[in-house]
Amino acid sequence: MSAYAAEEDFALAASLVREAGALALAMRREGLTGKQKTSVSDVVTAADHAAEELVLETLRRLRPEDGILGEEGASHEGTSGRTWVIDPVDGTYNFLSGSTYWCSALALRDDREADTVSGNPPVLLGAIFQPQEDRLWLGGPGHPATLNGEELPALKDADLDRLSAGTYLHPTWLKREDVAGPWTRAASGAATLRMLGSGSCDLGSVATGRLGLWFQHSCPEWDWLPGKAIVEAASGTTAVIEVRGFRWYIAGPAAAVREVQRRLADS
Repeated sequence: MSAYAAEEDFALAASLVREAGALALAMRREGLTGKQKTSVSDVVTAADHAAEELVLETLRRLRPEDGILGEEGASHEGTSGRTWVIDPVDGTYNFLSGSTYWCSALALRDDREADTVSGNPPVLLGAIFQPQEDRLWLGGPGHPATLNGEELPALKDADLDRLSAGTYLHPTWLKREDVAGPWTRAASGAATLRMLGSGSCDLGSVATGRLGLWFQHSCPEWDWLPGKAIVEAASGTTAVIEVRGFRWYIAGPAAAVREVQRRLADS
């Protein structure tokens, strides 16, 4: 039986990503420095932690039975069988550099049953807010994909060679044939490429048609689930496949997603 999030959950998610994004932006205006995590382009700031703490505290108060998983370490074991997945600032390198291409994102995952296709828990809702562009995406099963409250038209099917592809590959992975090889085969089939630095912003753009398709390897849940829910709510297709020991995440029109899967797996 399919599970759905309540309208109150969507309203809460929308409020939380707006508040988290507004807090992060206000802190950036006051001045921030970044701390390197895994590389010079993988950074975290005090705004990431503060925005995540804001979401955590609100969820613990309003949804005490739900679990919580945050990129910056927030964790709460719930009893409801549902888990909120938090990305307080997605695209922190962009954020710290003064770009507008970053967002706050949130998903609600249903841990009570596995998705019949992927075997993973289904996602009940996604919320993405790009503060400086004032763009709020929402979507999930039983809830249409919307941008600032306006329902998005259903994505039209299209072949990969007619579409722009949003993607990301850190330069260090170019030295790894087991990753660079599949990525190059998939990327070379697109009409053009866009590497913009925020997976959730990219996936929101796929839902609106500003980007044709998106693919990336090794995505944590907070980079995938919010946008996955919204793309699917816009009648798009998502897929996860394993190639040479790495998981690849793909979203867009059905024909293009199938072509990326074929190219990634074609060894």
